[in-house]
Amino acid sequence: MKKDIHPKYREVVFYDVAGDFKFLTRSTVKTDQTTDYEGKEHPVVELEIASATHPFFTGSDKKTSAAGRVEKFSKKYGTDYFKKKA
Repeated sequence: MKKDIHPKYREVVFYDVAGDFKFLTRSTVKTDQTTDYEGKEHPVVELEIASATHPFFTGSDKKTSAAGRVEKFSKKYGTDYFKKKA
């Protein structure tokens, strides 16, 4: 294997700033920031959203019913739009 061509693979802390949630994993991502995690100093990458705060994973995603969309369409374009023309 050639030397000095591969990125450094190391433990990195990913920090979800929206939920104040940190997790440790291994990565090759480059960062200059560091943080103290469980008594050791590790490089840190700040994330805007992660699994701890993402609506899909937390179950707080907004669900729209099909009936609500049809009612909104009917209100906007009139209630007789779907009726068959004679």
